[in-house]
Amino acid sequence: MTDPMEDLERRVRALEDRLAEAESEGGAGASSSGPALPPGSEDSFWALVGLEERVGPSGAVMLVGSVEVPGSGRAKWQYGLDTETLADRDWASAVPALDALAHPVRLALLKLVFGGVHTTAELTTAAGLGTTGQLHHHLRALISGGWLHTTARGRYEIPADRIVPLLAILTATTT
Repeated sequence: MTDPMEDLERRVRALEDRLAEAESEGGAGASSSGPALPPGSEDSFWALVGLEERVGPSGAVMLVGSVEVPGSGRAKWQYGLDTETLADRDWASAVPALDALAHPVRLALLKLVFGGVHTTAELTTAAGLGTTGQLHHHLRALISGGWLHTTARGRYEIPADRIVPLLAILTATTT
């Protein structure tokens, strides 16, 4: 059994090391696009520290989020995988989901649906598309990629378990 004081000292040393790295020029600190810490937090690596305490030295990647979705309420989601599992996966299997996002009209449609626009008529008008045929072409790609589903005829929404992953992908492109 680990001595609680030794464990605390080890964790404090690890935090001090991370802080020193973040403050050093060129260190892997908080994102340059803004602070990576919640209001009132003094530890910019609060999520990373918790992840490392759980997974140990092997490493892992985790996505986590709590998002208020207009008209739908709160979406809470977390998912993580150890780096070995990620490295062993067939990365080509991600192509359909990523390909569905690789078009400006599709991203605009997702943004509209996320913002509360859900029907075919609303989406055609709001996206500035000339025909419903163009709209359906893009909607089919988003549905095939798992980013949208139909809740009723002519009504679309982002599945709750895809909201945080979508926002995480968008976040990753802004860092």
